[in-house]
Amino acid sequence: MLLKMKYALGTGVFAFSLGISAMAQSAVAPAQKVPTAPTHPFVVLPNQSLSDLERKLQPDNKVEELIGGEGMQLRVAIQHEKNKAGAAAEVHDASDDVYYVLEGAATLTLGGKLDAPQEVQTGEWRGASISGGQAFTVNKGDLIIVPRGTPHQRSTKGQDFTMILIKIYAAGMPPTKAPAR
Repeated sequence: MLLKMKYALGTGVFAFSLGISAMAQSAVAPAQKVPTAPTHPFVVLPNQSLSDLERKLQPDNKVEELIGGEGMQLRVAIQHEKNKAGAAAEVHDASDDVYYVLEGAATLTLGGKLDAPQEVQTGEWRGASISGGQAFTVNKGDLIIVPRGTPHQRSTKGQDFTMILIKIYAAGMPPTKAPAR
């Protein structure tokens, strides 16, 4: 008889525990999942606005950021260069570059090996030149895709050059270093 009472009591406690657990679960409703909100405003640049922006960047060597920032996996900028020779060669460990030439021409060296690489920021390498790369002349309307890990260097010596730069980051754009004072 005592064994039956212990069994009944144990069964009752177990059933009571299950009931409390079920009530607790139903009292806390799961959060409703919703789509992600935009992190930045969208950008629509009609042809005339793009032309105006190109003129604004000239005649200097300037960059106008359209979208990007720390933590973002995408950076889009319009970049203008005039007669810029000797720019550092680069390799990016964790980002791909896409260039679309809007105006002018430049010499672009791709591939090979970065000479005397220095890591200037985590995963961002610079060197004075590239050994064994292939030089291309890129012109208005050309599209260039530079996958991460590819040495690349651009020269606009004697040229006026404007491009759209699109960077795709593997894990989000790293923070930028503050300028030295």
